[in-house]
Amino acid sequence: MTRVVVVGDLMTDAVARARFPLARASDTPAVVTMHGGGSGANVASWLAVEGSEVAFIGRRGADITGRNRDMELMGYGVDARLVMDPERPTGTCVVLVTHKGERTMLSDPGANAALSPEDLPRDLFTQGSHLHMSGYTLICEGSRDAALAALDLARRANMSISVDCASSAPVERTGAEPFLEWTHGAKLLFANADQAKVLTGRDDPEAAAKVLTAWFPQVVIKCNADGALWYSNNRSEAVKVPAEQVERVVDGTGAGDAFAAGFLPSWLDGKQPADALSAGNALAAKCLVNLGARPRL
Repeated sequence: MTRVVVVGDLMTDAVARARFPLARASDTPAVVTMHGGGSGANVASWLAVEGSEVAFIGRRGADITGRNRDMELMGYGVDARLVMDPERPTGTCVVLVTHKGERTMLSDPGANAALSPEDLPRDLFTQGSHLHMSGYTLICEGSRDAALAALDLARRANMSISVDCASSAPVERTGAEPFLEWTHGAKLLFANADQAKVLTGRDDPEAAAKVLTAWFPQVVIKCNADGALWYSNNRSEAVKVPAEQVERVVDGTGAGDAFAAGFLPSWLDGKQPADALSAGNALAAKCLVNLGARPRL
């Protein structure tokens, strides 16, 4: 089994689910719950509970929240390599969920923004392992040097590399050209349709995937209810797998992270792209019926 090393963000998600349409500049009844979050930490958690050997590199605050997030990761079976920041708090994300299920996120990276190259445990970067890089770590200016250093260490160790695009708005603010330049050389890119459009200007996910194979040998585009597709620079057609039917979506937070965690083990084992896409869709569906972005402990 290939060990997966995840470099990324660790957050606490404060999820506010509105019971009625948002009353702007007023008060809307909601159900508010707290959960472990952060795209990178979510991927690591889903990988671990599904049986993969996984290490997570990140940074947390010297606060109770950070301790709780650390213990959660260990509870999932993650080899958590977290550096404790003496000044910055553990990152927090406020997730606003409308009565129709639409999500808007307000993120304070906290300690994540101070991740440095010195925080990277060199013993994890070894040949035969795989690096999965959260796009948030690249996009955040404070942690970018650490992300670039991790990518360089992985290349030197001949590790395979996958990169997740994070979120469309911050990628757009950062710019497609810098993002593609930083991640060039990764073997696999994960993006959703909106992120792929930001990177390529193409509305059609399959057309966007074809463009992106100029930078990445393999590209996976997540298309929400339409499932997901895989495209390689040595194929003429994309492989598409429809999404699994979910009777009732409880919370969409983290579904993309769960998809990546479902896809990677099959892909790393050399299984067919359709099998890896199916595994990703299955874990995403499991996340959709769960409150919060992580598996239940």
